[in-house]
Amino acid sequence: MRLRFLGIIPNTPGNESPTIWQDEDSGDLLIQSYKATEEEVRTCQEIGSIPGHGTEVADHEAVIRLPAVMLQYIPRPDSEDKVNGGSQDA
Repeated sequence: MRLRFLGIIPNTPGNESPTIWQDEDSGDLLIQSYKATEEEVRTCQEIGSIPGHGTEVADHEAVIRLPAVMLQYIPRPDSEDKVNGGSQDA
């Protein structure tokens, strides 16, 4: 796996540093950030996503909270299309 560093949240203490990397082979993002609280996870589950999908978080997945300032580091294609029920405004 070849990772490329994309960014780190500015002005954070040495041990609390949300960070984003990109796998240069797959384009996947690897994100270190804050764990969502139990209340935040429950709220996500109450809202759900799309019909037919469960709301439980699988053991191999996690809900994380990404600070808004980190959005600047997420690569964006020149023209974004809606994919998998997502929003262009995200």
